[in-house]
Parts: sequence; C-alpha cells; structure tokens
Amino acid sequence: MKVLVAPDSFKGSLTALEAAENIKKGIKNFDSEIEVDLLPLADGGEGTVQSLVDAAGGEIIKKEVKGPLGDKVTAFYGLLREQNTAVIEMAAASGLPLLSEEERNPLKTTTYGTGELIKAALDKGVEKIIIGIGGSATNDAGVGMAQALGAKITDKNGGPLAFGGESLAEIKNIDLSTLDPRLKKVEILAACDVDNPLYGKNGAAYVYAAQKGADQEMVEVLDQNLRIFNQVVKQELGVDSNKIAGAGAAGGLGAGLAVFLGAELKSGIEIILNSLDFESRLEGVDLLITGEGMLDGQSIYGKVPTGAAERAQAKEIAVIALAGSLGEGVEKVLDHGIDAYFSIIDRPADLETIMAASPKLLSNLSEQLMRVLSI
Repeated sequence: MKVLVAPDSFKGSLTALEAAENIKKGIKNFDSEIEVDLLPLADGGEGTVQSLVDAAGGEIIKKEVKGPLGDKVTAFYGLLREQNTAVIEMAAASGLPLLSEEERNPLKTTTYGTGELIKAALDKGVEKIIIGIGGSATNDAGVGMAQALGAKITDKNGGPLAFGGESLAEIKNIDLSTLDPRLKKVEILAACDVDNPLYGKNGAAYVYAAQKGADQEMVEVLDQNLRIFNQVVKQELGVDSNKIAGAGAAGGLGAGLAVFLGAELKSGIEIILNSLDFESRLEGVDLLITGEGMLDGQSIYGKVPTGAAERAQAKEIAVIALAGSLGEGVEKVLDHGIDAYFSIIDRPADLETIMAASPKLLSNLSEQLMRVLSI
C-alpha cells in the first residue's frame, strides 16, 4: 500500500511538514511496511514559503527590506534551486503582522519591501517567481513594489510618488521603461484566490481596508484614489486594471503585479500543486491523506484539502482529511473529492492544550485510521 500525505499547516501548532511527519508516524506505528510519501502543501497564504521549501528541498533566505511604513524589517523568501524558482509571501515585507493595531494605516503603508524581495530573487538568477499576496497591510495598488523595481511613477510635480494609498490621488505619469530588465525573462505567478475588482463596493478599499486600519472616511478616500490610479494606468499603459479578476487583492497589489510586471493571477493551490508536479506524486498512490487546522465550509474555496482531493479523485484515489477542528458547513468538502474527514480532538480540552498535544493527537488518529482501513 502506498499513502501520499499532503496536508497544509495546522496554523499555530504545526507546519505542513510537521503535520505530515506526525501522520506518517501514526501510519508506521501500525505497519512499518506501508510506503509513505510526504508532500507538505500550502495555498499561497501564510506558510507557503516554508511548505514549498520543505517539499522541494529549498532554502529560506532572509533579507532586510522596507516594512509597510518604510522602516527596516527582516523579511524572507524561499529559493528552490532545482526549479530555479523563488517563492515570496508579500506579508513578510508588507503585511499586517508587522504592524501594531495603532500603526495600521492604509493611507501610508507601502508595498516597496515586496518589490525589494522580488529584486533579491532576481539577483539569484531565478526564472520563475511565485508570490502569495495574502495578509497585506497596504492599499497602494502595488506602486511601491514597482518603484522598488525601477519604475518611474511620478506625481503632478514630476517627483517620485510618495508611499501609501493616500498619494495615489497625486499620480500623474507611469514610466516602465526603467523597470529592472530581468523581469522580462521571468515568469511571475501571483497566488490570488479572490476575484474582487480594483475599486467599487466589491473592490480593495470597501472590502478589505477596514481590517488594515481604515475608518469609513478613509475607505472612501482610498477607493477614489484607486479610481484615479486606474485612469492614469489606462492613459499611460492602455490597460483597464479594474477589469482584471483579482485586481483588488492585497489592496490592489493584484492589479499592480498584472499591469506593472505582467504577472498571471491564479488560484494559489493550483499554482502550488503545479509547481510541485502533484500529478506525478499521485502515481501508484492508493490513499491520499490531507488536512488543515480548521476544516469547514470555506475549505472548498481554494484550500489545500479540497484542491488536492479533487485531483486525487480524478485518478480514483481515496482521500481522507484530518483537521484540528471541524467547522460549520464542513460536509460540503464531501462534494469536492474528500471521502471522509476527522478531527484529531479525542476529549474535551481548551484550545491551548489541544494545540500543544496536536503532534500526538495527529499521530494517534492516523494510526487508528489505518487500523480501520485494514479490517
């Protein structure tokens, strides 16, 4: 029997690799002869760099860049040397976790540091860059990112446009001729699981800016400034960025990556599965065990368990999902390739206790599942 173990991280307690290793431990406790292949996964959000580095035998490289408010922060990216690919989480340089509640202000925050991470990856000679764009603290439409890569984006006075969503009101000209020329030789994929337009009631500001520190007045200003940005982009580059599916992701970084760098916006889990050649890893597999910290009705929207399960189902491979907890609507995953799901919790306990015990709980559950399957 061959089992492919391909979970996401159990956030707050286990990385994807640690989860996979504990599932393997349980399987081997039952029968050491079972062949177990480990493939830690991610969906383009937090943990994507670590998961791909673990899965592909890459390395994590730290880099000092400008943080969301322009101060220096130590960020990171992953380098998959065999694939000549870099993996970036924009949140590592421009994300909400880098700011306190009081510091959050999308009128001022910038994606400049994300651009610096892209430049650092180019310095390694990569041919492909995968960018996860979740968790942003910004609403600057990727202008800061483009400036860090050499674009000349100027205001009405001819000077460099200042950082932040507030400054988009002053944007006048966009010159991409000075962009780092190495970008033309690199494939850029942005992991984007939303289809929000750049502006409007379903756009970047109205849907996401509040969690980044914006009040209602700021939301309206930011939305108006994104409209101004789009007008200049249409005039200067001949592109209506508002029509790009996912343009509003990460405060408009989705639009910026597409119009400035020619990036392709795709489902995060699809990017990851394709990058890891998931189809080949399914060859000869009898059972796929996947999972994540919380399995619920939202898991059908671009998350690891159902993304992996649907591909396994197409090859008529059985799929079991393991989770730290099961939430509302979890039964929906049964229509997306998962044959059965289980929670690791074996008795009433507080969250802290469960998270601390999660390695053992995951191992124990995996062993019991194999015992049931052997009957």
